[in-house]
Amino acid sequence: MTTDPTASRAPADLLALLDPATVAGSDLVPLLAALCDVPSVSGQETALADAVEHVLRAQPHLEVLRDGDALVARTVLGREQRVVLAGHLDTVPLTVPPNLPTRLETSPDGVVEMWGRGTVDMKGGIAIMLALAVELGRPGHEPVVDVTYVFYDHEEVEASLSGLGRLVRHHPELLAGDLAILGESSNNGIEGGCNGTLRVEVRTTGVAAHSARSWSGVNAIHAAAPVLARLAEYEPREVEVEGLVYREGMNAVGISGGIAGNVVPDACTVTVNYRFAPSRTVAEAEAHVRELFAGYDVVVTDAAPGARPGLDAPLAADFADAVRAATGEAPRPKYGWTDVARFAELGVPAVNFGPGDPVLAHKDDERLPVARLAVGRDALRSWLLGAGEPAGA
Repeated sequence: MTTDPTASRAPADLLALLDPATVAGSDLVPLLAALCDVPSVSGQETALADAVEHVLRAQPHLEVLRDGDALVARTVLGREQRVVLAGHLDTVPLTVPPNLPTRLETSPDGVVEMWGRGTVDMKGGIAIMLALAVELGRPGHEPVVDVTYVFYDHEEVEASLSGLGRLVRHHPELLAGDLAILGESSNNGIEGGCNGTLRVEVRTTGVAAHSARSWSGVNAIHAAAPVLARLAEYEPREVEVEGLVYREGMNAVGISGGIAGNVVPDACTVTVNYRFAPSRTVAEAEAHVRELFAGYDVVVTDAAPGARPGLDAPLAADFADAVRAATGEAPRPKYGWTDVARFAELGVPAVNFGPGDPVLAHKDDERLPVARLAVGRDALRSWLLGAGEPAGA
């Protein structure tokens, strides 16, 4: 296995990597490295948002608005239809030691991959969006639809902080469209809809005591054992929704309790995350969790609805056909939650389409086969230049 370290780049380098005259066929690998090497853990997106804004404002064919660390750029060509391309700038925290700067490695089977935080989730999609934003709309490179590009902050944290949610509150008119395509990783195939997510705290109580006389107290951590047992025995559903089969999940994702090494704890909290099929509402998901943990104090701390596939919308179906023809990939369900759900709530059909492998999202060994960048970019570019045209036109 060979290694070629990629040096850290300053934000100003992004514009230099996106020459409008050559971007249509350019290598997106240096751009992805530059995007990833500007760390943007949730809450720390400003430097990357500044760099992306610098690129967007240099394009005369785009109208640009910034709201905090979220950016909206739009073509105004007078087309009958509008497609929204959206993606988040933030990542989950870096590993220790940090999995940045990015590096290129050749796998044992000869595949060149870029390793590093953000390569999969989701700066591969951001690189494609940014390259298309520079190209499409210039004379001779005009898409058959108007395009809105949305780059936003705070996706990897609780829903109340979402930069896209803030745009929905402040500028909903700028998110209108006939189809939204989220650049979330999907192996260059369409992943329709998404599971919903519900996070709760299941709380137990006890009586504090000196651990040397534990019989005089009640251990709240021990009292949580049945909660963990119910989770271990839980059998998640597989649910078909509009032809796609969604897999659910119910997992403990955290546990806390105790104040000292010699005190029997009087409180314990098990944090549980339920990923539920889009056939269920948030209220139905909450009722299911409360039923599972009947007899316990259950407090909801975060919730977001899922989204149905939406592939019956004409423009979505056309895009699905184009992707299948370009990459051979048939539509699949999205198991994780993504912001397709926010667009669905706005009445905009939405799908996920990005170059990375979603299985590698958030992993310490996050990596992207770099050849997928051009494949994803070319498929999306070709469709935007001829979207909605009858077959054979």
